[in-house]
Amino acid sequence: MAKEGADMTEETEYMIDKNVKKEIDNVETSGNAKEMRAVILSGFGGLNKLRVTKKAMPEPQDGEVKIRVKTCGLNFLDLMVRQGTIDNPPKPPLVPGFECSGIVESVGENTKGFEIGDRVMAFVNYNAWAEVVCAPVDFVYKMPDEMTFAEAAAFSLNFVAAYMMLFEVANLREGMSVLVHSVGGGVGQAVAQLCSTVPNVTVFGIASCFKHAAIRDSVAHLFDRNVDYIQEVKKISPEGVDIVLDCLCGENTGKGLSLLKPLGTYILYGASNMVTGETKSFFSFAKSWWQVEKVNPIKLYEENKVIAGFSLLNLLFKQGRCGLVKSVMDKLLCLYEEKKIKPVVDSLWALEEVKEAMQRIHDRGNIGKLILDVEKSPTPLHNVGHCVLYAGRRHGTPGPPCLPRPQLLLAPHLQQRSISHQEGCFTSPVWSYRGGGCDVTAPEVVAGGQFSERDAGTADSVSPGHQSS
Repeated sequence: MAKEGADMTEETEYMIDKNVKKEIDNVETSGNAKEMRAVILSGFGGLNKLRVTKKAMPEPQDGEVKIRVKTCGLNFLDLMVRQGTIDNPPKPPLVPGFECSGIVESVGENTKGFEIGDRVMAFVNYNAWAEVVCAPVDFVYKMPDEMTFAEAAAFSLNFVAAYMMLFEVANLREGMSVLVHSVGGGVGQAVAQLCSTVPNVTVFGIASCFKHAAIRDSVAHLFDRNVDYIQEVKKISPEGVDIVLDCLCGENTGKGLSLLKPLGTYILYGASNMVTGETKSFFSFAKSWWQVEKVNPIKLYEENKVIAGFSLLNLLFKQGRCGLVKSVMDKLLCLYEEKKIKPVVDSLWALEEVKEAMQRIHDRGNIGKLILDVEKSPTPLHNVGHCVLYAGRRHGTPGPPCLPRPQLLLAPHLQQRSISHQEGCFTSPVWSYRGGGCDVTAPEVVAGGQFSERDAGTADSVSPGHQSS
């Protein structure tokens, strides 16, 4: 693990180097064209397939706006794109990313509704992780004045997907109950907030236990993803729930169907259980497929249950329902302006830190949305010691860490860039770290890794020789 951390640190330092070599084989640029920085995926596979380099800047076509990007959203789907586990991915090299926010820099001919200087957020069919993006006006939306660029990048995909699943597909109404997996993630937190806008809706959330302290107030009932949540839910609601939102797939499909009340709706909107290692795994794919309960249509009608699927990006880019999505976005922006919903941002990362950011979402360590901040400079590493941190440990709390497996904590987790619900307090045999100014949410395990003081000067204390009970 220590060797892995050293290798990743060296790679980060290489990416930070201003004289980093261009990947000419992957991206060709014209000598006369303006250039921009962009994250390039050179091929499907591990983190080493990602690189920040220069490429030709796009110009808007008819009906498009050119956006100077401020922030981009990072989703679990981007990880699956990198590994090549999605259906019919585009041929690399490509620029990943499906959502961004920024300022309109120019508009193409026959483009109406937007002016230079407008603050906007947009859906894009790839190409979001770059300094400049061109997008058709049908996929671009003006931001509220009080919304930050980070919030905008955390808003569009997560809240539109959550709203459409709850209200367009499942017809959420007063008095219903919802079970949502990965409730600590960006979509999960959006679901929890939208459910709170409907009277007497009960939300059952499933999440890793080290996230529970930060998200406990967002749901009525919270369960560890590693326990038998079916029995726990039925203790509270013997008939089950009205809606199940599943982004995991695999064995959770059968569990979700078994929890549905009559006339209940199960919605699959992801398959993160297929992702286990850094690269695509045929075994994980086969296991996830094998564990999916084979659905008998006769049984569905006998039990009065509904099973559905949802893909916002397919709805937008393949099925042409941008008008419906715009109407949903209008409703969501009204809720935002009424302060009934607000995106939860986990952390901000420079483009050059995309590998560490993607590792964090792979390890399911985020609470809310991870954001790539295009204007943010990479934070240099300054090692101050070695330590072992335990996930979910609060100062004065006994017991072992509750993560199922250790994961390397790199310096970005200790930066002053997380927006969290709690003040962190993490301990080690060598160092005690209280996250006050740093305001870190929930770090993972560091096993023999380097403890970095990236912005640690803003913390309340970093003192040697202290251990909590």
